[in-house]
Amino acid sequence: MPTAGCCCRCGQSWGRNVDAADASATSTQPAATIRRLDVTDEPGLLAFTRIRNAVTPDNTTSPDELRWEQATYPGQIELFLAESGDRAGEPVGAATTGRIWMHQEDYERYWLGIWVQPEARRRGIGTALLAAASAAARAAGKTGLQTDLSEAYEEGHRFLANRGFVVVDRTKAVRLYLAGLAAPEVRAPDGILLTTLAERPDLLPGIHATSIEAFPDIPTAGEPVDAGTYEAFVARDVERDSIPKDAFCIAVDEATGEVAGYASLTFAADSTTTAFHDMTAVRRTHRGRGIATALKRMTIAWAIEHGVETLETGNDEANAPMRAVNAALGYQPIPDWLGLRGPLTPEA
Repeated sequence: MPTAGCCCRCGQSWGRNVDAADASATSTQPAATIRRLDVTDEPGLLAFTRIRNAVTPDNTTSPDELRWEQATYPGQIELFLAESGDRAGEPVGAATTGRIWMHQEDYERYWLGIWVQPEARRRGIGTALLAAASAAARAAGKTGLQTDLSEAYEEGHRFLANRGFVVVDRTKAVRLYLAGLAAPEVRAPDGILLTTLAERPDLLPGIHATSIEAFPDIPTAGEPVDAGTYEAFVARDVERDSIPKDAFCIAVDEATGEVAGYASLTFAADSTTTAFHDMTAVRRTHRGRGIATALKRMTIAWAIEHGVETLETGNDEANAPMRAVNAALGYQPIPDWLGLRGPLTPEA
């Protein structure tokens, strides 16, 4: 299998959203009002962020990230807030649906994320949020929904299974603890120059060309992932505040001056101590030469030098080469992420 891999956040960079909601509804009375959120609604964005981060602290967001999504994909991302019907309109749930960033715009499915506070579950709130997301997807011409969910969230899996969602792939997630770890030695393979985007911004077109070649090689359940246009790639995978340019590591073929591979990090929302390997990609002609390992070592060394405490990543269980690279570098298994697909709820 070729060496091309994403992190387990591939959808946040591709949209990794976790569903944790009510397993079943036991009340016949409306428990909440569902309303669409606008990015100008600062209290609403704060409530959305607070709920999501409390329900899934391993998958956080921020108002700035939500605004970035809306600005980058205008008209293609929907946010919903569930407000309690019996607690003075207190926000108790949140949901998002919209474009799956790493597929073409005409892909048949929308992304799904649902978060309901534990004390508000089993009252139909998750079901109502799913219906709102389904209506938005249907209005956009989509025929189904897709999400990732950590296997640690058993209640969320029951909720989705009861509504027709099935597992279509598995990502083996891993974590590297950096506390007390010495920065690894970084050696460039023969004929390769190692640099960063901060030092060589002129290499950005070559990075995009590498992504165009490498992304389709990443194992997926059916639809290949797509790097998109140069402009879309730069907006999503480069020009974000959470992606440090001096940690965006590049391998250059010394003979040709062309980009042979790259590796990048992205910080968790509002964090300076937790980061994710956003992407590690090597061109087909340069695989098997230790470039991916050298790039990974560069990002680990940068993280240690900048006070990062944990690095996370993950790859499809079929992506043996990248998983072997991670294992050799000391990454430890954490709960897997399961990719799921399911139907839209029936039209009301």
